[in-house]
Amino acid sequence: MNLIEKLDQENMKPELPSMNVGDTVRVHVKIKEGSRERIQVFEGTIIAKKHGGVEQTITVRRLSYGVGVEKVFPVHSPNIVNVETIRRGKVRRAKLYYLRDRVGKAAKVKERL
Repeated sequence: MNLIEKLDQENMKPELPSMNVGDTVRVHVKIKEGSRERIQVFEGTIIAKKHGGVEQTITVRRLSYGVGVEKVFPVHSPNIVNVETIRRGKVRRAKLYYLRDRVGKAAKVKERL
């Protein structure tokens, strides 16, 4: 069991910014296209956090041209370069799946001061 825990500790990122459900974040992802690498930015609201440790993931949702787009990011992946928090959200739920049914101002999350 200690071997598995050691491997988990090696693969975890040492410092993570505080990310909570309801926060608006900007995720910088490293993308390989052939021999070239580039960084793509995905900005949206965290609607779910799942698992823990090395397998921890966040689901980020945004509207793009009127269509809802959700991406699941493994937080400790080497392809995730940076996660910056833009706004802190004030929510009372662990999962914000209800935002999928809402459009416009109804889909906004209040800001935590």
